Amino acid sequence: MKVAIQGIQGSFHQQVAHQYFDETIEVVECKTFKDVAKQLAKNEVDFGIMAIENSIAGALLPNYALIDTYQFNVVGEYYLKISLNVMALHGQKIEEIQEIHSHPIALLQCAKFLEKHKHIKIVESNDTAIAAKNIFENQTKGVAALAGPTAAVIFNLEILAPEVQSVESSITRFMILEKEITNYQSKKINKASLKFQLDDTPGSLATVLNVLHNCKLNVTKIQSLPIIETPFHYSFFIDVVFDKYPHYEKAKKVMELMTKQFKVLGEYPLGNQI
Repeated sequence: MKVAIQGIQGSFHQQVAHQYFDETIEVVECKTFKDVAKQLAKNEVDFGIMAIENSIAGALLPNYALIDTYQFNVVGEYYLKISLNVMALHGQKIEEIQEIHSHPIALLQCAKFLEKHKHIKIVESNDTAIAAKNIFENQTKGVAALAGPTAAVIFNLEILAPEVQSVESSITRFMILEKEITNYQSKKINKASLKFQLDDTPGSLATVLNVLHNCKLNVTKIQSLPIIETPFHYSFFIDVVFDKYPHYEKAKKVMELMTKQFKVLGEYPLGNQI
């Protein structure tokens, strides 16, 4: 089995790939999330994994767009507690660090720590683990990476400051994607990701939410994304959780009539709870 991830060995996406599936899978490393989408669209891999939201930094809107554009199926989700650590070559102190390299979302999650160390220049990288790998390969002093503890072990770096995320319980939600659904069992399904558009009518969104409530569905996430072709109009992405699949089926039929461009992005089991 091949699974495409954004990042390299030691990245959080790699952790999720092995924890969600198992250690026997072949992980295909990609530089960007768009590269992950291309690999999956071309059937070069069986699954793709994309981070979709973080409890501190919020939603990754471009990934919503990729999932929608490529018409991927969300077949699962995984929640990972994020531990971000400042790491560099051995024998250095935090006062000697002039630059910190990491992924933009990781940097956002550590805003409070970075604010306390104004002497350090912030440099964005494609991936947390890539930042660590570059320091190791180039043996660069005065530069640190912001990454997970696995990266420190793999690339033989010393953790100068552990757990520097702004909130201790930083959690990222990842979506497991498939081009074509190969194993569907409605009995195990208790969560769904949906997309729709609405007429420019007052109260239209509230009406949809009332339908979901009346059908005994719990809305756990709602996210809007601008429609590029129509300025100041939006698509809505929502996640719903339900106890009984027939309740969800009823709500889905009503929403198909009430909304425009209605699409089921995925129906899957509720992910691991942290």
